Amino acid sequence: MALSHLNLLRPVLYRSLPSVFRIPRLTSSRVSFLPQVSQCPVALPNYARHYATKKSKAKAKGQTAKVNINAALVEDIISLEEVKEDMAAVLAALKEDFSRNLSVRTSPGALDHITVTTKDGKFPLNQLGQISMKSPQLLVVNMTGFPEAMVAVTRALRESSMGLNPEVEGTIIRVPVPKVTREHRENLAKLAKQFSNKSKDSLRRVRSNAISQVKKSKDAVSDDTIHLIEKQIQQMTDSFTADIDKQLATKTKELLG
Repeated sequence: MALSHLNLLRPVLYRSLPSVFRIPRLTSSRVSFLPQVSQCPVALPNYARHYATKKSKAKAKGQTAKVNINAALVEDIISLEEVKEDMAAVLAALKEDFSRNLSVRTSPGALDHITVTTKDGKFPLNQLGQISMKSPQLLVVNMTGFPEAMVAVTRALRESSMGLNPEVEGTIIRVPVPKVTREHRENLAKLAKQFSNKSKDSLRRVRSNAISQVKKSKDAVSDDTIHLIEKQIQQMTDSFTADIDKQLATKTKELLG
């Protein structure tokens, strides 16, 4: 009797239960499943793996993480501001050399870069003789102060890349200035390249001296700190090297026309 009553109540109980708890209904002849639970869309976690492309890998490989150390935190090890000032001085000297010594216009400073080798050492020409301009096509070097260097100065002028042919008159050296030809412009551009290379050498010396100073503190600070400071110094060097290249490109374009 109880089982009969239960069978009568089963449809009511079935409708009152959530769909996830519905169970198959037994009949006398077979197991008959009630209608399947309605399926609702379920959001599944996204397990898709994103693989880096060759292009993105190459881009990541070419990039260097930037370092920006607070100078105050490492001032006991090295003054990064002084390192930056030394590098800035190298760049400023290059700009001055370009402005004073490399121009298609004649000026007394056009001979300043020439180095004279004497028995007492190497000296810039402007330290041995007084250079003046008599006309746009003529420079004069007065060697009254160092007459013993006359031969050395004359040789240095002839062997320079400027195509000069000096004429000696007592303690006076007359230097006719070549006309502004394409060859002369190209020679000035070569000098600009030499100046920029010397500036890069000076930058490397500043960098080397700075890193040597940092390594002296390796017993007092961690290797990671040393590495970060060295990386900061290298970034500064790279930045000023790029500035030198820009100055050279601008000057070369000006000289070659």
